[in-house]
Amino acid sequence: MSQAYVNERIDEHAALVDAYRALAPQIAAAGDELVAALRAGSKVLLCGNGGSAGDAQHIAAELTGRFETNGRGLPGIALTTDSSAMTAISNDFGYAQVFARQVQALGKPGDVLIGISTSGTSGNVVAAVEAARDHGLRTIGLAGKDGGSLATICDHCVTVPSANTARVQEYHILTGHIWCGMVDRELRP
Repeated sequence: MSQAYVNERIDEHAALVDAYRALAPQIAAAGDELVAALRAGSKVLLCGNGGSAGDAQHIAAELTGRFETNGRGLPGIALTTDSSAMTAISNDFGYAQVFARQVQALGKPGDVLIGISTSGTSGNVVAAVEAARDHGLRTIGLAGKDGGSLATICDHCVTVPSANTARVQEYHILTGHIWCGMVDRELRP
């Protein structure tokens, strides 16, 4: 029974490989955007909810710490980690503004915001992308399903064509690892 369940999940994941491979041009273009921003001394801000918050923190940690090669730490900031800011902003402005207010405070032209939402429609992630665009940041979305609002408002959006949240998240972190590998190759040789 357990082995059959495991095999079914592996098969679900594997069934998306070809569709994901077709996203290589979008993944590469977004990765090039990240490398260029970091090379220019700009920073990467990341946001998402739930598992996507975990992915934002994971990618930020790979930038500030190390991915596969040693080298200087790079500025990656997950907007999901400051509990005082998150609770104050949520209390005073509503949860829909929890990331947008941080983007307004921390973001500068040339920085990049990565907004992660498996549906592509998370209101607070969409609001953060809109705030980023208003403040001259470049925007990258990681979405699922049909991309939702993120697909239309981001400079780059990698949309995993699945409605299964777990499968989308698996490919989101693969995308994050690919980007971190690109950063390593270009900035931490």
